[in-house]
Amino acid sequence: MARPQRIVLVRHGESQGNVDETIYERVPDHALELTAKGREQSRAVGEELRAQFGLDPVQAYVSPYLRNRQTYALLGMNPTRTRVMEEPRLREQDWGNLQDAEDIRRQRKARDAYGHFFYRFTQGESGADVYDRVGAFFETLHRNFERPDYPPNVLLVTHGLMMRLFCMRWFHWSVEEFEALSNPDNGECRTLLLGSDDRYTLDRPFDRWM
Repeated sequence: MARPQRIVLVRHGESQGNVDETIYERVPDHALELTAKGREQSRAVGEELRAQFGLDPVQAYVSPYLRNRQTYALLGMNPTRTRVMEEPRLREQDWGNLQDAEDIRRQRKARDAYGHFFYRFTQGESGADVYDRVGAFFETLHRNFERPDYPPNVLLVTHGLMMRLFCMRWFHWSVEEFEALSNPDNGECRTLLLGSDDRYTLDRPFDRWM
């Protein structure tokens, strides 16, 4: 199995929804665009990634949400050395009907009290549901790893919660550990590095809020 040397998780740049919650009343979550700051964040992290990958090939998987596709485009990856696939299982947690902003605020407070992993939004998903999606994606990843020509670099352009849940599943973290961690900021990355012992380690931890 040609296991990649690194698996890089990138959160999309700042989006319209990150600065104006009322926009959800007018624009679907999947259609939100990057802000000017988000575009700059995407270009900046792109410079870091291109330096990290060098001339080695890359396999990229991108959430189908518009802000993620825009982020990937602004990373400036070399198309001759990068294979890219849209991956719906890397999408944001489904929050249900976001048109009632006040109802969403109430549900967020309830989630904070109940727990981010188990609380399910009305007509939406819980963190546990997204965790199951991650597991299905892992099956695809491991099948792909079996290809002899699989690149040494994997890039996932996804969302903050998905990054935490990906690492939770990969490293077998407990629900309690997951709940203690914060999402990375927009445009931030985390990298899983393959060591000489054939095990992956995280390049830096997630911030802890409790």
